[in-house]
Amino acid sequence: MSLAVLQDAIELGMIFSIMSLGVFLSFRVLNIPDLTIDGSFTTGCAISAIIAQMGHPFLGVFMAFVLGAMAGGITGILQTKCRIQPLLAGILTMTALYSINLKIMGGQPNISIFGKTTIFTPLKGIFGANTKAFVILVILLFLMILLYAFLKTQLGMSLRATGDNEAMVRASSINSDAMKIMGITLANALVAFAGGIFAQYQNFADVSGGVGMMVVGLASIIVGEAFFRKKTLPFQFAAVISGAIVYRFILTFALQFGIGASDLNLFSAILVALAISLPYVKGKKRRRKHAGLK
Repeated sequence: MSLAVLQDAIELGMIFSIMSLGVFLSFRVLNIPDLTIDGSFTTGCAISAIIAQMGHPFLGVFMAFVLGAMAGGITGILQTKCRIQPLLAGILTMTALYSINLKIMGGQPNISIFGKTTIFTPLKGIFGANTKAFVILVILLFLMILLYAFLKTQLGMSLRATGDNEAMVRASSINSDAMKIMGITLANALVAFAGGIFAQYQNFADVSGGVGMMVVGLASIIVGEAFFRKKTLPFQFAAVISGAIVYRFILTFALQFGIGASDLNLFSAILVALAISLPYVKGKKRRRKHAGLK
């Protein structure tokens, strides 16, 4: 495996770390499985690529963040105000986003921005081949610090408490519905922002580019938690980021050993299913063994 391939894996791992931070917010902090993520990632890709085509790459990634937040807000409202189950609310928004994403892309299934200015272009003269890695690392660290600071505020702690014990939050006169809407909004904003960076990283956007992103995010979190088991915020962030990078390396090695690119989603789904179910199966066997000894 060449150094260029390894560098690509690290760069993609950092991009998906940003997306996984969004999945972490909805899945771990709020304890809500939000399928909007598959659609909002593509929304970020689409709007970022379209605006980059017009010569405004930084505006493109900013608008990716905004549209992702809007998509998440709609899902949150469907869940809290319309009392639609979280999974169904996510599916409804994701389905609607497919049509919206096609509209954003002018009815084309994919668009190219090869040769256009991207967020990486201004620093190419300084960092050369390492430009993408440097820019993505700076963005990732900046977002991680901001998110950590936010979750340590009173509002952020209320958000975390909503996922831990909603009944207690309601008893404390905190609007848990508002916390859910805010959390899902922020989660999808981060996911779409990652999509915006991803589109400019690979120089094109595809209408099906977000398929399986929820699974990728879950896989990153689960892989990372195998290394960092403590539940404090710094360790949880470290788990998300390291997990995304390690998971990207796993996929890169899988491709090197002959697994087709079209099979990666299947590979990811199996990996997540095994990671989630194995602890339960092991615990069940342990309990049976313990009962047999008695």
